[in-house]
Amino acid sequence: MGLGIVGYHGGAIMTEFGRAGAMHPLTAESLRAALFTSGPYELRPATAYTDVDRPWDEPETFASEPPMTPCPAGWTWHNADRVVEGVSWGGCLEIVSWLLMADRAIRPAEAHEGGVLFFETSEEMPSATEVYRILRCMGERGLLRRFDGVMVGRARGWSLERRTTPEERAAYARDQREAVLRAFAEYNDDALIVFDVDFGHTDPKLVIPYGGRIRLDGPAHTITVSY
Repeated sequence: MGLGIVGYHGGAIMTEFGRAGAMHPLTAESLRAALFTSGPYELRPATAYTDVDRPWDEPETFASEPPMTPCPAGWTWHNADRVVEGVSWGGCLEIVSWLLMADRAIRPAEAHEGGVLFFETSEEMPSATEVYRILRCMGERGLLRRFDGVMVGRARGWSLERRTTPEERAAYARDQREAVLRAFAEYNDDALIVFDVDFGHTDPKLVIPYGGRIRLDGPAHTITVSY
């Protein structure tokens, strides 16, 4: 059973507090709101981001902030014809899949009725096929149809072990989006879905309340969380 205690997804020590140069302004603003205020907070989309790391064992890495890549203003919306508000659940998709396999810290599917699912993928860069399969298993378990809204983090398409080109990163993000849409078309085709929200393994990183309320306003294209 859940205890009703709201946690936070975001605010990692090494990647946010230890970011080279300075913490990204959007990250800092979101963290301050989460730690020092309460109530509704409207998230702001990034206009530039990065998923490219620089080696932490090289001192020059920390001499300047990481270079950023411009991105389209706003998020990408699907079924954005209504407003959805509910309690959030999710996290890193690979970790969620492990918890489901181990049947640890997992509440009954019906406990998420009307909620907002949020998930993102890590620097291990699972394939679009793997993302689809994880979501398909969640659908077979009866989870996906319980959520009225879904937030998908900006896909990380680069790692020190797999140094992709900008074109490869764009293709990776596109394939992952298509995999998500395929799964929800099969298990919950009415869900409101918003893509490229900056709460994943990319920079900046917005803080998402885990077990708190999230409001997805499709017509206004706004996301409001409650800390």
